[in-house]
Amino acid sequence: MIITALLLICCNTVSVDTPRTLETPAATELKSPAPAEPAVEAKDVKPDAPTPRVAVSSNATLESTSAVAASSSAIQPSLSTPVKPATTETYETARQRKIWYGLMVAGHGAAAFDAWTTRRAISGGYGVEGDPLERPFAHSGVLYVSTQVAPLIMDYLGHRMMRSEHQWMRRAWWVPQAASASLSLGAGIHNYGVVH
Repeated sequence: MIITALLLICCNTVSVDTPRTLETPAATELKSPAPAEPAVEAKDVKPDAPTPRVAVSSNATLESTSAVAASSSAIQPSLSTPVKPATTETYETARQRKIWYGLMVAGHGAAAFDAWTTRRAISGGYGVEGDPLERPFAHSGVLYVSTQVAPLIMDYLGHRMMRSEHQWMRRAWWVPQAASASLSLGAGIHNYGVVH
């Protein structure tokens, strides 16, 4: 590491701008200087932006209009067409959004009804939880929270399908939420019938 640091210090002391030559200083004094390049005339300098063409008959009006055009071209926008927004197009309508919220309420309500009837049936000794994923939570109040997971996933899936680019998905966006709500409602009605 010390050797690397020394090499970096030594290499940085040599100037990059000065060329390395093997000539002596006396030999460089004898050489004649290189001929200078011709100066660029001011009229050959090109403008930063092109100026619009203006058909004018006299030179005086040409100079005044080109000055106005040059000053106004800096103010003009570079694009004549509107810029496309960065967001993607959404396909959902206000009616679909209302139906989605309605199915969301129905799905979560049916899941809560299923959890209530399941807890009631299990605590009365009428049966056991049939769903192996819900069985660990069946003897506590956590069952109310765990039954809300499936409707939440179906809400997300339905919303993604509603905004999909594929037409067949946009037509069937309501199926996951409706299926989840109907299954929960069916299980709740079954549990309620077992207790009564």
